[in-house]
Amino acid sequence: MIFSKKYFSFRYLQNLVITGMIFFISVQVIAQFAPPAGEPGTTAIHADSTVFIAWASSCSIERAWINIADTSLGKVSVGSIDLALGKADFSIISLGDGGRSTLGFNVAIVNGSGPDFAVFENGFDDFFLELAFVEVSSDGEQFFRFPATSLTQTEEQIESFGTLEAQELNNLAGKYRGGYGVPFDLEELLQIEELNVNHIVAVRIADVVGSINDEYASFDSEGNKVNDPWPTPFDSGGFDLDAVGVIYNEESNDITDIPGEPGILIYPNPFTNNLFISAKIRIIRVRIFDHVGSIVADIKTDSEQIKLQTTPWLPGLYFMQITSKEGTEIHKLIKR
Repeated sequence: MIFSKKYFSFRYLQNLVITGMIFFISVQVIAQFAPPAGEPGTTAIHADSTVFIAWASSCSIERAWINIADTSLGKVSVGSIDLALGKADFSIISLGDGGRSTLGFNVAIVNGSGPDFAVFENGFDDFFLELAFVEVSSDGEQFFRFPATSLTQTEEQIESFGTLEAQELNNLAGKYRGGYGVPFDLEELLQIEELNVNHIVAVRIADVVGSINDEYASFDSEGNKVNDPWPTPFDSGGFDLDAVGVIYNEESNDITDIPGEPGILIYPNPFTNNLFISAKIRIIRVRIFDHVGSIVADIKTDSEQIKLQTTPWLPGLYFMQITSKEGTEIHKLIKR
């Protein structure tokens, strides 16, 4: 069969468009997690956010190798334990390849509404990201890891100054740039019988060895290798821990489960243009903060039913603080 140039060009263009559409759809499917700080749909929480009620008060560290494949370089040495305490401020302690740091708190963390704590690294942009697994313990001895996921390709090693996409990472500390914490929700570990999610006394940060070499690789909860910039052959190699901020602890006043009260119903969530609050207790005040801690709504009322018009709000993560005579609670909200 003989094709004219015109027909061939049309068929070639058609196939090119179809291929491009398939590639675009594939990218959309793969990039399924929250995007970088500042972008619509992010879950990043700024260090200045008012949702933080406490910070880590004690720290121990097991420093590891500058390069696990070349131990002659020795272990990392940058930072001291005190730099991981208190509010995130870009002062860090480096863990090295596979190093670990365990942080304690004056008051135990509890499982509240939405994320319960956040981990901060000192990444200087949204793409050069050094990652770590996060584990928690309710007795200081047994630790349980949040189910992390990495969808980054594993055919080619991300080199020392290579880049990652936050949308391809979930439950991995370090997916956001410095000043923005990665939130963790204890609700995800609720089914672990040996863990009391309402009495978390320690959080452990374990550096991801980003090598795709089978001998050194770290694996996510689905058995995928976690590919991140490697090696980082510096005294500050590996994950750089800045801080751990607490959103809920045993002293926080969360009235969600007041005996005899049905709680407060907020719907829909995720929401788009309207948000409704319904309760059988009198609400005194409602304040809503965006992911950087800025107030987007502040309503003083004396009502059980409230409707909010939310069209002007950008898509992303919000926190709603509801105050009644019984106390105050905070809810995590997502706008699409």
